[in-house]
Formats: sequence, structure tokens, C-alpha cells
Amino acid sequence: MAEPELWQRPVTYAAVGATQAPDLFAYPPAGYRPMSRRARIGHGDARFQWAWAETMSWGIQKRSGFGVELTSTPREVVEQTYSPLAFDDDGAPVAPAVRESAMFGSDGTPFVVPGDTAYLVIPVLGGLWGIKSPARVVYVVDEPSRKGFAYGTLPGHPESGEESFIVDQTEDGSVWLTITAISRPSSWFWWMLAPVLRLFQEYYTRRYLRALAGPIAAPVPEP
Repeated sequence: MAEPELWQRPVTYAAVGATQAPDLFAYPPAGYRPMSRRARIGHGDARFQWAWAETMSWGIQKRSGFGVELTSTPREVVEQTYSPLAFDDDGAPVAPAVRESAMFGSDGTPFVVPGDTAYLVIPVLGGLWGIKSPARVVYVVDEPSRKGFAYGTLPGHPESGEESFIVDQTEDGSVWLTITAISRPSSWFWWMLAPVLRLFQEYYTRRYLRALAGPIAAPVPEP
């Protein structure tokens, strides 16, 4: 039997949307390690507009040294799946916000939508080798002063879990990037390399937090 295409494979963890949970650190999914880092990446509307546009077109990953290989996903999958339910402070369900219009990053990459699937290629040995790590966008945040997305791992990824990349602008104009994740090794092989995976995660999280802090290097999109 032929192996199913990447878009047909389910994510490798049950707690889809867990990185949105306000009590993630108090009640993480069983067996998963939560992580969250936050850094100020600049100030002003131009910085915010540029930062979220880069984020929504895989710019954080690309600027951190990852290769991003987008795969073809049927439109009905993108439109109908992987939009987990969220809740407001009173516990009432809130429909996930998704930008409807087609928009693109500075390099022509379309903005992510739930259901998008990609291989994230982690460079090893100075780029001589790459670990292809499949992932799927599981939710998108599209609010006036807070934007970003999260991806979940697919079979073949070294880890099992979810990671979110959220850019927000506070009332004083400061622009911040928050990285939140739940993770554990995905197989016995990667469990043997768990200390190495943790070092990789810490290394790339630091790179993520610096990725959008440099000069604004592209035209700023309209909100």
C-alpha cells in the first residue's frame, strides 16, 4: 500500500491548540514539556506590520536557518479542518480568526492558513545534511494587535507536539514575539537523543527571538 501523502497524515499529538491554553504550565498535556519565551523585537507600527507579515510567511523559520518546503494541500482540507475551538475569559467558545484574503510575504510565500503542511528542514553539520521535519498549521491568530500561528508535528518529525509564534504590539507601541511550545521526543530513537533535542530547541528558540529584531528589510504590508 502506498504511503499517504503528507496532508493526509494526522498530527502526532492529541492536545491540538494546547499552546493557546492560559493554564498550560499548570496543567500541561501528560508527558509533554511546556516552554514559553518572550522578547521585545522593536517599536512602532512599521515594526509590527513587518514582523507579523514575516511571521505569517514562515519568515521566523527561514531567518533562523531552516529550509521550508511547502507541500500541496487540497483546498477543502485548508478550509474545513485544523481550526481548534478557543474560549474567552468567561469560558464562552470563540471561533478562531482566520484572514480570508490571500496575502503574501516579502519573498512571495503565501500567508499561512490552518491546514497548510510543510517540511521544515533543520540544518545539521553546517548544512551538509538536513532533518526533514513535517508540520501542519493548526491555528492562526489574526487580531488587530496580535497575530501569528502554531504548527503541530506530523509523523517523521523528531518531536511530538506544538509550537506557536505570536507577534503582538502593546499600548506603548512596543512589539513583542512570544514562542510557546509543548514537546516530547517522537520515538524511542529520539528519546535516546532527548538531551540533544532539548539543546536544539533552546538554540533555535534563541534564534527565533532574534530573527525579527534586525532592520526592517522589506516593504511593510497594509493591515
